[in-house]
Amino acid sequence: MAASGVAARLPDFPWDLLAPHAAIADRHPDGAVDLSVGTPVDPTPDVVRSALSAAADAPGYPQTAGSPELRRAVVSWFARRRGVPGLDPAAVLPTIGSKEMVAWLPTLLGLGTGDVVVHPEIAYPTYDVGARLAGATPVAADGLTSLGPAPVRLLWLNSPSNPTGRVLPVDHLRKVVAWARERGAVLASDECYAELGWAAHAPPVSLLHPDVCGGSHEGLLVLYSLSKQSNLAGYRAAFVAGDPALVASLLQVRKHAGMIMPAPVQAAMVAALGDDAHVAEQRERYAVRRAVLVDAFAAAGFRVEQSDAGLYLWVTRDQNCWDTVADLAARGVLVAPGAFYGPAGVRHVRVALTAPDERVAAAAERLTA
Repeated sequence: MAASGVAARLPDFPWDLLAPHAAIADRHPDGAVDLSVGTPVDPTPDVVRSALSAAADAPGYPQTAGSPELRRAVVSWFARRRGVPGLDPAAVLPTIGSKEMVAWLPTLLGLGTGDVVVHPEIAYPTYDVGARLAGATPVAADGLTSLGPAPVRLLWLNSPSNPTGRVLPVDHLRKVVAWARERGAVLASDECYAELGWAAHAPPVSLLHPDVCGGSHEGLLVLYSLSKQSNLAGYRAAFVAGDPALVASLLQVRKHAGMIMPAPVQAAMVAALGDDAHVAEQRERYAVRRAVLVDAFAAAGFRVEQSDAGLYLWVTRDQNCWDTVADLAARGVLVAPGAFYGPAGVRHVRVALTAPDERVAAAAERLTA
């Protein structure tokens, strides 16, 4: 009965609605080009696979907090790649993928009935789902003034955004930090696309950067995943970092619940975080695919909007997203409807860059034929 009660609080799984269009795209003589899901398709780097193999003899339980080597690697990565110096290793916690932390953070923080969780109006659906799992109330809002006296306990940011690729500027981030601190709300930033900025005018900046938070991480959490930068979606390799007190609280609950990252994956993460070369190589692959698809959609009469960073193009031709999905599926190209990400996305579709070069070229040919 309890399980059915939880299920009743959840929306239908949106991707099931795409199945009929996938079947139509599959009928193309050369098969479907699936640009609907952002799952990596390129090889896991050798440096990571070697580290995983070397750590395969792991008979004992790993540390829930992460090995000292992993925590130091995360601290070094934040300083080197994100401009966040002096992070406390105790303020770092490995997670079994970033989606797991998005879904369970409200529960791990002890939120429940009467608490409000705010997320962007166009957003990854799991922010909403996480609030529902905890019994809290999800609210989609970009304008903080519209929230009034609502009992906001957790506020989500996603910069760069999935699906839109929008990057929040430093001035905006500062204002949100101040707003959350005034109300005692936890501010969590999902930054898993941070290494994939495409626009010089909109560089992704971390919530933990001194220019944003004033050097204090109080009340702040940042989530990051190696799935995108290092092709490690199958490893479920991610972490959360920020306020040492909040991280300690999360660690305490995770110890009791047995939410532990496997030791070989921790070793693989150390290797991935310490090697910038493979990240640059993967970034270049996505840059090439992105350029091909931007040109093809423009030639086919679409507009690519926002999309300053991340693994997706946010595309429109001013029609209902399901009509666009159907039209593209008839050409053998499958994309995700913007409605999956909230009512504000109903006139856009999301196009993933995560297809092999040959499939991206095939999509471009079909769009411009």
